[in-house]
Amino acid sequence: MQLSDFDYHLPEHLIAQFPPAVRGGSRLLHLPAGGGLHDRQFADLPSLLRRGDLLVLNDTRVIKARLFGQKDSGGQVEVMIERVLSEYEALAMVRASKSPKPDSWLQFGEHRAQMLAREGEFFHLRFAAPVLDVLEAAGQLPLPPYIEHRPDGEDAERYQTVFAREPGAVAAPTAGLHFTEAMLATLAEQGIAHARLTLHVGAGTFQPVRVENLAEHRMHHERYRIPPETLAAIAATRAAGGRIVAVGTTSLRALEAACQTGDFAAPEGDTDIFITPGYSFRAVDALITNFHLPKSTLLMLVSALMGYERMQAAYAHAVAAEYRFFSYGDAMLLERR
Repeated sequence: MQLSDFDYHLPEHLIAQFPPAVRGGSRLLHLPAGGGLHDRQFADLPSLLRRGDLLVLNDTRVIKARLFGQKDSGGQVEVMIERVLSEYEALAMVRASKSPKPDSWLQFGEHRAQMLAREGEFFHLRFAAPVLDVLEAAGQLPLPPYIEHRPDGEDAERYQTVFAREPGAVAAPTAGLHFTEAMLATLAEQGIAHARLTLHVGAGTFQPVRVENLAEHRMHHERYRIPPETLAAIAATRAAGGRIVAVGTTSLRALEAACQTGDFAAPEGDTDIFITPGYSFRAVDALITNFHLPKSTLLMLVSALMGYERMQAAYAHAVAAEYRFFSYGDAMLLERR
């Protein structure tokens, strides 16, 4: 398939600029395994899942990954952390009138970072203080480029999931933003358990696909880890005939990446898995997700899960019914045949 096959028209007013007034107060488009689609509310989710299902949540926590500062020369610079490599080092995208040279220094208020080398489109930086400490002190929350307001106190709360634990993501696993502690408790009471994994979402998630021939596209790498207790919960769910329900495409990518060389043979590592129509799913039975950008790899992923024509019809319906799109938007429940 070609990149143009995954384009669609989205009126600008459907791009959600703010979260719903109440967490979980979103709409839900349900695509059951047997066909059709149904307009629901996210609050209906407990009635749509089955006793014995297992939700798999991504517990990554968004860091304040955007920094503004100056080069040694005095020129302005904007840094977007892509990945924290170690306590003092990170890969980042850097915007400046002229790219900083190796061994030069960048200043962010009281904090400094040295540019070690350029690695493709990213810059390898070494900070004078622990990276996460610098970001917490001097960074800004990295809202997606299609959200037009500057991050504020509401974003600091609502652009994190209630189960965020492990700092390292530069974008939220947005399907998880709909969940409240009360919703998770209700699901548990109905025999629908949840388990956690960690995939640190990188800035590459917002990079456009630049080739028409999808076979030529190379995905960005993201680090993931599926802990032993989650692997045990998955095994128990499968043995009892339950379904594995990924909460978000990040959870799905981690689960499927772990099964590329065998049944959860790689429970942690780096993944650049690129899921397009024709892919054979090994780990996931259903997916809770938001609506994705035109021509995005995530739209290709959900088309692989549900079928290209069915997903095209679902997106056309969502536009006509004026669902809210992208990170702060509404959700879908997709059940694979």
